[in-house]
Amino acid sequence: MFVPRQASDALRRLAAAFPVVAVTGPRQSGKTTLVQKCFAGVPYASLEDLDQREFATRDPRGFLAQFPEGAVLDEVQRCPGILSYLQGIVDQQRRMGMFILTGSQQFDLLAGITQSLAGRVALLPLLPFSLAELEAAGLASTRLEEQLFTGAYPPIHDRKLEPGVWYGNYVSTYLERDVRRMVNVRDLSGFQRFVRMCAGRTGQLLNLSALANDCGITHNTAKAWLSVLEASYVAHLLPPHHRNFNKRLVKTPKLYFLDAGLAAWLLGIKDAATLRVHAQRGALFETWVVSELLKGRFNRAQLSNLYFWRDRTGNEVDVLIEDGPKLHPLEIKSGETINTDFFGGLRSWMQVAGKAAGTARLVYGGNQSQTRQGIHVLPWRGLAKLAAAL
Repeated sequence: MFVPRQASDALRRLAAAFPVVAVTGPRQSGKTTLVQKCFAGVPYASLEDLDQREFATRDPRGFLAQFPEGAVLDEVQRCPGILSYLQGIVDQQRRMGMFILTGSQQFDLLAGITQSLAGRVALLPLLPFSLAELEAAGLASTRLEEQLFTGAYPPIHDRKLEPGVWYGNYVSTYLERDVRRMVNVRDLSGFQRFVRMCAGRTGQLLNLSALANDCGITHNTAKAWLSVLEASYVAHLLPPHHRNFNKRLVKTPKLYFLDAGLAAWLLGIKDAATLRVHAQRGALFETWVVSELLKGRFNRAQLSNLYFWRDRTGNEVDVLIEDGPKLHPLEIKSGETINTDFFGGLRSWMQVAGKAAGTARLVYGGNQSQTRQGIHVLPWRGLAKLAAAL
């Protein structure tokens, strides 16, 4: 089953304006399907295939000569040396959308692009399905717990797979195929423990020293391993906003997983019903909201405009959405019943921010929309529309 992707329009738009477009994102996020659907008549080659990779590595000029009109080159980070040869071709041809690349690791791909294709390539990150995409395809759950537990990776929805089974295989495959290529991890069980510890901290301020101590590794190792999770689009570090409003601010980023279902599996959650009372319900809901907002930006080929705000006295806003001079505050609560306590952080921040304060919103785990004292309250299913607009 093909689920139409919101990033399709952005991909075609970028291909009309740049000689090369690189679609990046985690493994199994649908990159190959997207580019093949958008460029159905264009020659295709996957550098995951051993014979294609050997050809491209040993004779890059001969390999690219097969595609005088351009091509879709899948998993190009497997042969980063080919990027320098693409430069000469696109500079000579001066045609837009000549090569469409995909890659599931940022390290090698971005290093090659920076060195060889700067100014010639547009980047489009593709994360797993958004809520809007699932709703349009009739695949979204009407129950929040089910949505969080299942996650958004395409194979689970396309093939109606059990999330627990798929995530187990995904983690094993990811560890074996990607981690060893990106960083010298000799202790795979130690790395898997580190990944689980990170999942337990999703939605929290990042404390690398404490994380390293809990995992029995050095601070530098924890830093390197976390960079692997970021490069593989497993985790995202949400930065604090820099504007202090005469307050002393927390300057540490917050750690988020980019898929709530993967985080839930790593936490050992076995079914959706468990999430109703699980201690990590709030953190997983916050993780899901942040990932949906990021998908809304990435699917339009825009950079993240998301931050959080917290001062030294504990005043906090979960997400600040930067919109020119305005900062739209967003509070995230997983409860199904609206509580007046939900609004305290928003009201405090709006008083501090003054003219910089934009539209205040609260996303919660219930089903009703309302406005309270100028604060827009959105049900969790209303997030699809919000993510597409900000």
